[in-house]
Formats: sequence, structure tokens, C-alpha cells
Amino acid sequence: MSSEATTADPRSPRPLRILVTWRPESTGTECADYAAWLARTQPVVVRTVTVISRVWSPQPNGRTNSDFERWLAAESTACAASARDALRAAGVPASMIDPDQPSVVEIDHSETTALISAAEDFDADLMLLGSHPAAPRGRFRIGSTADALLHCAPLPLGLAPRQPKLSKRGVTRVNCSYVDTEQSHQALRHAADLAHRWGVPLRLVAFSPRGATMYPTEVSFDESSDMMVEWREQALALLDRGRDRALERHGDLHVLTETGSGYGWSGAMNALKWKKGDLLVLGSSVLGDFNRVFIGPSTNQIVRHSPAPVLISPV
Repeated sequence: MSSEATTADPRSPRPLRILVTWRPESTGTECADYAAWLARTQPVVVRTVTVISRVWSPQPNGRTNSDFERWLAAESTACAASARDALRAAGVPASMIDPDQPSVVEIDHSETTALISAAEDFDADLMLLGSHPAAPRGRFRIGSTADALLHCAPLPLGLAPRQPKLSKRGVTRVNCSYVDTEQSHQALRHAADLAHRWGVPLRLVAFSPRGATMYPTEVSFDESSDMMVEWREQALALLDRGRDRALERHGDLHVLTETGSGYGWSGAMNALKWKKGDLLVLGSSVLGDFNRVFIGPSTNQIVRHSPAPVLISPV
């Protein structure tokens, strides 16, 4: 996402430019549903991109394979039709669908490189990725393409859960996982800007998964133990610092703070109440290159168990 769109003026009338990764063989429409959800929140421009790998090397002397070229043209037309039908069926207005969409990109090696290049050509503010079809309903599972992009993308990534239940009023609350680190500071800035632009509350959340180790524990933690009481006090203190940061950025924000504790990441996240209008913003890890997404183990677990659509912001 360009710095102008993200930080300079969050109230800018510039429509949100969304690149949707589109797989014609996919049985799910979660990316189209996610795009329509955002379109109910603010004006958007949506373009889809389908990456088609070349199955053989280019012919010598610049010759082309006429059969492949004919097939590519036909497949491009079919992808354009299926993508537009899915977006319209999900509720994206025709006026918000880019007239040049979708782009069909032919590549030799890297699907990831082609998708990033397509996002840059479109000047996209974010890229939407669909879930692996084996994901439980309402959850996101990382497939091979998403896994690669979650370790190198230079723009925010929207992760669409399988068969999501989304508010007909669009995004009604922005949530931010906050732990007072550099990556969560960037996520907070992004989340606060979005909440301010959309005129919705910002909720800062912290999670404490009990028993989230490599192996089952012999002794369980007691919710009333001194350790859990101390963790909650520390979490509330860092969330208070996060609230101060958000209000320094946008003084008129309505900021909430909550902590979630439970057995494993699923228990910790489900300890909070989630709404159909919730968007969860996460920061990527500082282990990645600057201005690149690189998710660490905790972010990976939150993505896996989040009951809300996720937006990951590069550090």
C-alpha cells in the first residue's frame, strides 16, 4: 500500500484499490465476498488477477505455440467472465469493478512474483487471498501461494476465511492485535487509520493461549493463578499504551481494549466476542525485510484461528 493512501490522509476520498487473486478452479467465492464487504464500507476499485503458468519453454527464434496462444486467449476470456460474475453475485457494484479487469498473467517460474507485479501495476492498496479449501467454515488456512506471499509481499494482504459470515453493513469494528512491539505499532497505525476513515470503533486485543506448547502439558494453568493475574495486569497496561498511541494519531477515535485467555490459541481468541462486522489487523514480523510481510509463529496461529477476516500490514 502506498504511504499516501495509508498514512498521509486516512480520510482521503481515493477509493481503496483491491487486487483479488482469482482461481477459476476454486469452489469458493470468499475473496469476492471479502471484496463486496469492503465495498459496503467505502468506495473501492476491484481488479482480479489469474496467474497461468507456462507448461513449456518458449520456442526458439521467438516462435510461439499457436495452440497455446489460442488456449490462453480463450482462458483469459473465461476467467474474466467468471471473476466478474462472482464479484457481481457477491454484491460488488459494477461501477466499482475495474473496466480493465481481470488481468491474466502468464509466467515462467514464480506465481508470487507475477502477483506482486500485478499489484504494483494496479497500484493496489491491498491484495485479497482465498483460503485453502480444506479450512473449516469461517476460518482461513494457508495454501502454497498464500504461504509464499505471507513471507515477502510488499503490500497489505487480506485473508478471506472460507464461507465467511459478513455484515451487510460492511466493516463495523476494526480490531488490532497489540503487544507493544514495532510490528504491532505499524498494525496499530494502520488499524487506527482505517477505523478513523470508516467512522467505526477500534478494539485493541491481546491473547494469552494457555498450554500452547509443542506437546501436551501435564499441569494445566488455573485462571485464578498468580501467573494469569499478573499476565492480565501486564496486558491491560500495554493495551492502555496502545490506546494512547491510537488517540495521539486520531483524537476522536472510540478505542476499546480487551484481553482473551483460554486453552490454546483457539480458546484464547474465542474468549472474546466477535461480530460479523469485525476486521482483525495484524502486523508482520520484523524478521522480514523492511516494508515486507513476514509472519512469525504467533501471527500464524492467530491467522489460523481467527473467526474474523484478517488484514496483515507490512512492517
